[in-house]
Amino acid sequence: MGVAEFSRQISRNDQTDIVAYGREVIETEAEALSSLVDALDENFARAVTILLNVTGRVVTTGIGKSGYIARKFSATLASTGTPSLYVHPVEAAHGDLGMLMAGDALLAFSNSGSTAELQPILDYAGKLGLPVIGIASKSDSLLMRQAEVQLLLPHVDEACPANLAPTTSTAMMMALGDALAMTTMRARGVSIAGFAALHPGGTIGKRLMRVAAIMHREDKLPFVSPDTSMRDVIVTITSMSFGIAGVIDEKGALVGVITDGDIRRHLDGLLEASAADVMTCDPVWVSPGAFVEDALTQLNKHKITAMFAIEDSETRRPVGLVHVHDFLRLGLA
Repeated sequence: MGVAEFSRQISRNDQTDIVAYGREVIETEAEALSSLVDALDENFARAVTILLNVTGRVVTTGIGKSGYIARKFSATLASTGTPSLYVHPVEAAHGDLGMLMAGDALLAFSNSGSTAELQPILDYAGKLGLPVIGIASKSDSLLMRQAEVQLLLPHVDEACPANLAPTTSTAMMMALGDALAMTTMRARGVSIAGFAALHPGGTIGKRLMRVAAIMHREDKLPFVSPDTSMRDVIVTITSMSFGIAGVIDEKGALVGVITDGDIRRHLDGLLEASAADVMTCDPVWVSPGAFVEDALTQLNKHKITAMFAIEDSETRRPVGLVHVHDFLRLGLA
């Protein structure tokens, strides 16, 4: 049965009720997150201090839905400059406790805080003298009694109709983990360049590439001099297929550009004109060290399809060119 056929069997009133309940679930979780904002206190700062000062890794743990949040938090930490790994509490009791070592810190997620499977890893962390951060909703639970820092989740109902399936609780755990990771990242002073070094692949990696990695180099650039005839300029633009020509003076500085638009605006007497008569002076340019995403933003802002890369703003000597097609090939434009 196709989606359209299935939808026809749901009355308009039923559809309205479905959408309304979906909104109610989201509103319930949003209210829980608002409660979490008010619940943050000095323990949050203590937890961040532990994350900043750890000399080993931040080991995260949790079971069930809390375990998935722990995995995600560990991955976020690692990708933002804090070494981290996830250890399953059950596997830990069967030999993986060896993954913990002196200098580590343990951060455990458990909504109830009473998950019995956490006991072995908590005990081992205690033997090693590791600082333990606990995230749970009950202050007198197993986890919180053994945690050096207690991050207490507000007591709220789950969005589940039976108040059973982890929903609001996991939403709060996820948000709290993000808050810890981002605050730690900021405190570490992790720059965009540092973030880029940790994300060479995927869409993020492409967005954080430098212009120098994708630009066309000098030997393939369409250059003309100010006194070049427009007949020859058109030949240069056509042969290089960028839809642009850079006008450079005797010192090699970029003094203007000529695009298809400039040509259309100067059709009258075009073939008798020189490049200097038609060019757009003081053109938009980009640094080879700029991020690809910033370069694309610049193209879109100025509604142009290509621009030259200039390394030194004083000499204004072009060393490359980027075209909107280069961004399309990356899947960014």
